[in-house]
Amino acid sequence: MFLLKRDYSNKNFIIKGFITSILLSSFIYLSYFNIELKILNTFLGLFGIYFLLVIPKRSLLITGFLTGILWCYWMAVSLQYYDLTYIAPFLLLGIGLVYAIIFYLFAFYDRLTIRIAMIFAFTFFAPFGFNWMKFELLFIDSYIGISKIDFALILISFYLIIKLKRHKIIGLIPLLFTLTFAKGEFIDNPNAKIYMPQMNVNQDLKWQKEYRTTLHENNFEEIAKAIDLKKDLIILPETAFTTLLNKNTELEERLKDFSNDIDIVTGALYVENEEIFNASYFFSKGQVQVAKKVVLVPFGEEIPLPKFFVDLINKVFYNGAQDYSKASTPTDFEIKGEKFRNAICYEGTTDKIFENIGDTRYMIMISNNAWFTPSIEPTLQHLLLKYYSKKYGVTIFHVANGSPNRIYRP
Repeated sequence: MFLLKRDYSNKNFIIKGFITSILLSSFIYLSYFNIELKILNTFLGLFGIYFLLVIPKRSLLITGFLTGILWCYWMAVSLQYYDLTYIAPFLLLGIGLVYAIIFYLFAFYDRLTIRIAMIFAFTFFAPFGFNWMKFELLFIDSYIGISKIDFALILISFYLIIKLKRHKIIGLIPLLFTLTFAKGEFIDNPNAKIYMPQMNVNQDLKWQKEYRTTLHENNFEEIAKAIDLKKDLIILPETAFTTLLNKNTELEERLKDFSNDIDIVTGALYVENEEIFNASYFFSKGQVQVAKKVVLVPFGEEIPLPKFFVDLINKVFYNGAQDYSKASTPTDFEIKGEKFRNAICYEGTTDKIFENIGDTRYMIMISNNAWFTPSIEPTLQHLLLKYYSKKYGVTIFHVANGSPNRIYRP
């Protein structure tokens, strides 16, 4: 009888951890299949947070492990382009263990008030600089608000529901203040007529020397098309030109010539003082302005570890390649008399790129999602851009290679 009870208990805590991870991740996979029902996301998100508060402490290990993988497994997809596919199982295990430990710490001292405080604190925390796991994001396509205050009210509401022996309905009162019902969307269009060509260049081809000329000529064809369409601005994706563009005089001069007829924003690498930057180039009226990336992708563009480990990892896995360098502040481009904040992929989903944004109402974000397709990465990025557009009241023009271009409005 004792063994039967213990077996049942073991299965029970695993099941609870599994169900909670599904609830915390369902909104991503529903969006991936173009299912964005606000009422469904509202209930799934609320139940996910509620379960996070009430499941046994050891269930949190299962929840963290599975949630980490369900949100972040796509990181392993890019390894194939470095011939490091054999590392994928270890990477997935590492991701799962990091989040298992973090979730377990929610209940390091297993009292409800401590668990609530730790979960709320996690919304300010980015392990290794990676900030894509946001609990507020569960409600991006729901009837619940996405601010820190809204999330705090959700936690307070559940605290009252759990603790009150009678009149538990009182616990719903804080939750009522989180409800939001979208009104008609305000369309804030800039003065510039923007052309956003959809690129789908396979990552296998993108950096092949023999394909480079074809790729670059395709870019110029799109620029010519935009001019024929009488557009004011064309936006090309991250590293649309697979070269150190400021060292390629021929390409740079051609782009300057085209810029007499249309403004051009394009991604390419930039080198300065033997430092390499992932950059956006803005060509206008024969002149060029360069915006260097401010926030680098953890473990992709920089290793967020002490220098000894950085050098070791780059030597063993990346043939001694150095990390990218980065700028200290974001860059704004002025287009048709209006300011556009520049963002390159990952940094467009961080708070840092929105610092000192002032009266800038628009953002141009360029990405290369071919690294991670097919996977949920473009979907998670899409949901995060919805979040940041609403949070900062900025209209974001997102042009990507390998996933759909979109415009996000507050």
